[in-house]
Amino acid sequence: MARMSASLTNPEDSDERKTEKLLTIVDVLMRQVEQASEERGAAYAHFQRAAMLEEQILDRTADLERALDLLNESNARLTAANRATEEARRNLAGAIETVQDGFALFDAGERLVMYNSRFSAYLPDIRTKLHQGMRFDDYVDLVASSAYLARPHGESAKGWATQRKSRHLERHVIFNVQLVSDHWIQVSEHPTPDGGMVILQTDVTDVILAEREAHGRILDDQARMIRATLEHIGQGVCIFDGDLRLAGWNQRLGHLLGVPMTRLRIGVTADALMILLGTNLRFGPGMDAPRLQGWMKQTDPRPPLSFELHRGDQVILNVLAEEMPDRGFVISFTDITGEREALAAVKSANETLEARVIDRTLDLEDALAQAERANAARSRFVAAASHDLLQPLSAAKLFLASAGDRVTDAQAQTVLGKAHKALLSVEGILGALLDISKLESGNAALDIGPVPLAPLLAQLTDEFAPMAAGKDIGLRIVGSSLTVESDPTYLRRILQNLIGNAIRYTREGRVLVGVRKSHLGVRIEVHDTGPGIPPQEQQAIFREFHRLEGTASASAGMGLGLAIVDRACAQLGHPLDLRSEPGRGTCFSVDLPLTRQRPSHLPYPALSTRRQPIIAPAGDVIVLLVENDADLLRAMAFLLEGWGVSVLEADSGEAALDLLDELGITPDVFLVDQQLGKGMDGLATIAALTARCGPRPTRLVTANHTSEVRDAAMREGVKILYKPIEPEQLAAFLFAPPPG
Repeated sequence: MARMSASLTNPEDSDERKTEKLLTIVDVLMRQVEQASEERGAAYAHFQRAAMLEEQILDRTADLERALDLLNESNARLTAANRATEEARRNLAGAIETVQDGFALFDAGERLVMYNSRFSAYLPDIRTKLHQGMRFDDYVDLVASSAYLARPHGESAKGWATQRKSRHLERHVIFNVQLVSDHWIQVSEHPTPDGGMVILQTDVTDVILAEREAHGRILDDQARMIRATLEHIGQGVCIFDGDLRLAGWNQRLGHLLGVPMTRLRIGVTADALMILLGTNLRFGPGMDAPRLQGWMKQTDPRPPLSFELHRGDQVILNVLAEEMPDRGFVISFTDITGEREALAAVKSANETLEARVIDRTLDLEDALAQAERANAARSRFVAAASHDLLQPLSAAKLFLASAGDRVTDAQAQTVLGKAHKALLSVEGILGALLDISKLESGNAALDIGPVPLAPLLAQLTDEFAPMAAGKDIGLRIVGSSLTVESDPTYLRRILQNLIGNAIRYTREGRVLVGVRKSHLGVRIEVHDTGPGIPPQEQQAIFREFHRLEGTASASAGMGLGLAIVDRACAQLGHPLDLRSEPGRGTCFSVDLPLTRQRPSHLPYPALSTRRQPIIAPAGDVIVLLVENDADLLRAMAFLLEGWGVSVLEADSGEAALDLLDELGITPDVFLVDQQLGKGMDGLATIAALTARCGPRPTRLVTANHTSEVRDAAMREGVKILYKPIEPEQLAAFLFAPPPG
């Protein structure tokens, strides 16, 4: 019923009309109800429903009236808002119209929303075609086709539009556009917060023209400066533009080419220059007119070109041609006649000087070769002499040791002791000479590695304590737990010489040896309270055989110790320093680098400070002694037999093998000399003996201290007994042989 009444009434009807329609509806309904039912109760019910319906209709009508009032109020507000919007739009249009620049607003979809009259004032032929809603790409195409746009030479409207659209994709867009009649505008794009875009067009014609005028003035100034520069340089210069026409030159050019200046004028072609060059000059080697002309007309980038021109027989010009950025080129002409003449003079002088230098060099080479031969001969002589002298020296020491074991008379023992000391002195001098020879020739075998100072200093204490006690001098060698990088043998020899010299030259007082840290690592210092060294002697004491007068007897030494120290420190790279004051003593110091590595073995053998008596007989020990020196062979055999050792003697490796075959005896110990003459050497003999008899306690006897022999013995697993042989070392080997 409600739906039907809603469709039968019209909201636009007046209230009276609506009431009238509703009453009619109610009347009809009541009649239908009365006719359809004969019972009054049913009719009353229908009437009652009709009354309720009427009440609902009245409520709905009231709601409709309120809605209509709200709608009317909204329409009034909307009308007012439209009027305000229109007024704001007019105000905005008026505002952007007052902007001095061209202004256009595009929305987020890149459609034109609004623009001012100046936006199209620069291109009048597109003014009527601009409209709201136009897409940005269409606007660009329209501008590209404008007759007022001055596109670059050769660029089409489509190409300009494509380039403009690509600029639109950049983050910051600002560029200048040239219009006809030399007019310029600056175009810039600015994004809006809602994703739109504002385009501004600013007239920058005055700025461009001012900059152009200023640039022109600068160019004029630069042209004047270039002209002045060209006229003041010593080279002839000509400049051609991109059309290969003469654009500039200087006065020097005509002078060098030998042509009148009237032949040079602006606009002359490069071919005219070629005619001038061909008329008055000739090309140097590697260049001719066709090649130069081809370079000028080359379409590809031209590489720099350099060549020579000759004017007559006296003038030589160095020519350099180089391309400029505008495809033109510049050619410079430099007179090098004086330089060539000077070069020829220098060449002649050099040839004379070279001949003199060659002659002098040959003389020096001959002198140097003679000096080297003499030095090598001296080194070989010293080495050979030292080796040959060590052989009888070893024999003498062994004979003395054997005699000392047999003689019981005290006076004879004293004599033998003095003889032994004399032999030790001779041995020291020979060792020093051999060391100096090796150090000077550069053949010293250095074995650089970690050297712990503690055992070295302890052994030096044991070695020099008796010497210091014999002179009633206090000796203190302070120990150290540091490890240095050096050669253990030469470091020991350096300290032995420094400490021995300090004790030798000190009459009273004390000698102090200490170790301290330094900026180079470790410094070992040897202080004494001796007479000191005068300043004028502090360099001379490092020469061979130089001793301070009156400070020591001749038996105290030959002045070789400090020479060895100086050369050994130089070879090892250990700085050596001397501080001395006459009457107050001397201090020698050696700087060595520290090392954190640990030595794999003891770098020097422990030596006894006094000779131990040999008392224990060897029993039935059989020693095979192989030695080619007859005196040393007899001395060693005599000493060994005195100890109760049976000795088999042989003077070569081959003789030793034959002797064993003949006797059928297997020795217990092998003592084999390294240098056995022309046959097998000592290591080869030991290898043959070991192959025949099996491993035996073995020592290689040699006076050769080089690294080659030491390394070769180490590879074979053979230990060395160095000459001159100390009886104590020989006895220690025989009576307490190490394993293997």
